[in-house]
Amino acid sequence: MVNATVARNIAGICGNVISLFLFLSPIPTFITIYKKKKVEEYKADPYLATVLNCALWVFYGLPMVKPDSLFVITINGTGLAIEMMYLVIFFFFSPTSRKVKVGLWLIGEMLFVGIVATCTLLLFHTHNQRSSFVGIFCVIFVSLMYIAPLTIMSKVIKTKSVKYMPFSLSLANFLNGAVWVIYALIKFDLFILIGNGLGTVSGAVQLMLYACYYKTTPKDDEDEEDHEENLSKANSQLQLSGNNGQAKRVSA
Repeated sequence: MVNATVARNIAGICGNVISLFLFLSPIPTFITIYKKKKVEEYKADPYLATVLNCALWVFYGLPMVKPDSLFVITINGTGLAIEMMYLVIFFFFSPTSRKVKVGLWLIGEMLFVGIVATCTLLLFHTHNQRSSFVGIFCVIFVSLMYIAPLTIMSKVIKTKSVKYMPFSLSLANFLNGAVWVIYALIKFDLFILIGNGLGTVSGAVQLMLYACYYKTTPKDDEDEEDHEENLSKANSQLQLSGNNGQAKRVSA
């Protein structure tokens, strides 16, 4: 019989793999940006939000805050590195005004994380106090990030089409949340549970919408460039809900 530690490790490994897939999902967007040598109407907001989310979860998983959270650190550390690479590409191909905006936001986020870290270490002296303080911030930002896919889900309902809501990402979003919920329940972690519980619900709703509107999706000959652009934007938005801040949407 598998003991709790082994089961939690298995869940953590599975969560890392699925979350990595979600972190890598915007690659088509950046291939497009690289080929065109410009960012056009693409937004840096999803990647800036994910950087902040991952940074907070990495800090949450450190031994002085929440011991025995290695898998939280590994996936969010990986996600942080990936998102920073996305932002470097975005920054390189952006006009000056956008470069300034991205740079200022990044500086602001790093200052915020630094303030949270300083307050945590100076004002709180037990693991429970520290993890609770940081965990509240993590859950707040994860919850805000789950708002992102609502625009895609709203479009699905209005158009009765799932053209811009890829099934693979919706399924991965649901599985990611479910695996991290299991991880959080084996050795109870309220903050990972809340964040990924929201992710599971979000993924389930996306799958239900897909089942409802798949047959009504028009099979028209839409301009291929517009289709690729909208699909890339959908990938970027859906990515957020999977990095728990984990992902991502991770939490864990």
